[in-house]
Amino acid sequence: MDENVIESLIRWTDSGAVWRVTSRTASAVTISMYTCDGGEEVQRLQSTDPAVLAWLGDRTGNEVDDA
Repeated sequence: MDENVIESLIRWTDSGAVWRVTSRTASAVTISMYTCDGGEEVQRLQSTDPAVLAWLGDRTGNEVDDA
């Protein structure tokens, strides 16, 4: 399992920053990590680990939709 990706996303969320799935296939995902206001991309993570894909599920990011 690619714990580094999952741990990075959890730490990113805990610090109040934003991440979004920018690309997803059945076997791979690319995630963009943004500043706390969601404005500037600062890093991208990629994974083909099935555990990371399962952990993400259908999520497209960590922002709460207030709609």
